[in-house]
Amino acid sequence: MDKSKMIFGNEISDRAYKKAIKSKKKFIKKFGDDSNKTYNLTLEDNPTLKPFIGVKNIVTQDENEKLDLDKGIIIGNIRMGFGHYRISMAIASAAYSMGYTPLWFDLNSFKETTGGKVIDHLNSLYSLGSRLSQRFSLFNKLYWEPLNSEGFKKLSYNANDQKVSELMTPIYTKLPKEMPFIATHAWPAQAAVHAGFKRVVNVIPDNWPMALHLAEGSIHTVQTPSSYLGYKTLKGMDKEKILNPIPDDKLYNVGHYIDHELVKNIEKDSNKRLERIKNEKIKRILLTVGGAGAQRKIFTEIIKNLLPRIKKDKATLFINVGDHKNVWEGLIEDIPELNELSNKYFNDWDETINFSKKALDSDVSGIHVFYHKDIFQAVYATNLLMRSSDLVITKPSELSFYPVPKLLIKRIGGHEKWGAIRSSEIGDGTIECESVDKTIQMLNLMLDSKDILTSFNENIINANKIGIYNGAYKVVELSLNKDI
Repeated sequence: MDKSKMIFGNEISDRAYKKAIKSKKKFIKKFGDDSNKTYNLTLEDNPTLKPFIGVKNIVTQDENEKLDLDKGIIIGNIRMGFGHYRISMAIASAAYSMGYTPLWFDLNSFKETTGGKVIDHLNSLYSLGSRLSQRFSLFNKLYWEPLNSEGFKKLSYNANDQKVSELMTPIYTKLPKEMPFIATHAWPAQAAVHAGFKRVVNVIPDNWPMALHLAEGSIHTVQTPSSYLGYKTLKGMDKEKILNPIPDDKLYNVGHYIDHELVKNIEKDSNKRLERIKNEKIKRILLTVGGAGAQRKIFTEIIKNLLPRIKKDKATLFINVGDHKNVWEGLIEDIPELNELSNKYFNDWDETINFSKKALDSDVSGIHVFYHKDIFQAVYATNLLMRSSDLVITKPSELSFYPVPKLLIKRIGGHEKWGAIRSSEIGDGTIECESVDKTIQMLNLMLDSKDILTSFNENIINANKIGIYNGAYKVVELSLNKDI
């Protein structure tokens, strides 16, 4: 059955189906058709992630190398913002801790393929939309919020993606179809199913059910009970009728997707935070920039508010601008003295690693800014800094599920709203602070009182005891056909 015509036994309208076919043809016309081309593949060590979590990259080469690792697990992903890479790293970390070799398969990295060109094009549009949504409130209200909360929710949207993902399959030809395939975005999951993989796990992000994330033929995993029920019933994915549900063996609530090196140190790191609170030590605050680099105004106001505390050794600030040098340049344009006050770790991975290790057991003060052109370093730097941080300030996307106290600022896209709801209900993060004033109010409350951060750390320890943060391990178990 054509997966753009029938989804979990729910028939797609002729109009939506024809639109899906038209979309595929449009991309072929724009980017070409490589469906008859074979791409040869090989493995190479990922220089950033190999020392930490054993990752090897799948790359193209002139002659094919048989990828027949006995304990290899393919992790299919795309670079779209930082969130999907972050989940991929969590899955890779769990797989490596369980004795397997994670093979990084980024469809967006194969720029010579039709599928890679399509993804690159769509990713650019999404990043542009994210930035515009933060600059123009009317655009955000009338277009971006509705698209991210309701537009992507429609089953017809999945029909369109299923058809377009057929263009992504040629790069899969030489991959071993018996090897477990874990995808952290629906497109690589859909393409893996189209390509004939025997066991595909589709790792769904966020906490708001959307048809965008469906990949029929794969096993779907979610992070929360509410998300499970929403996907189970395909809630709201067709406004006109009740839909056939996802079968029991195709959907699992596994818990939050968190890296092994973070999970195994949850109690230790939380207790260190509690000790710093008790002894009134300097609070370490980690400010992270998302993959679209869209929230400069909020970051500027947060930093301005923190500067008096930092100068009095009442707060320490870590700023990770990821691979967005322009964000740093914008911040020092807004706050000229920030440049002189900051210790910079720019494209110096060894120094970033050394600082993160030192911060685990030593007192740190001042402002420390991290920028890495390499995308893996840009994302993983947050993982390294997170363990020694007392508070992470972030939008309520994938980091809202992480076991560290969080101040959740204004979302980018309506779907992120539900990440803040999940975090605030578990009690490891705040409610969403939708404005600069609300963000500053919450930040001051968290820094001036012991109660909020103390309760967050205690809640993290308790949530860990019941397996809330064990989702990455369970995803790997499912890919190996093990009962979770």
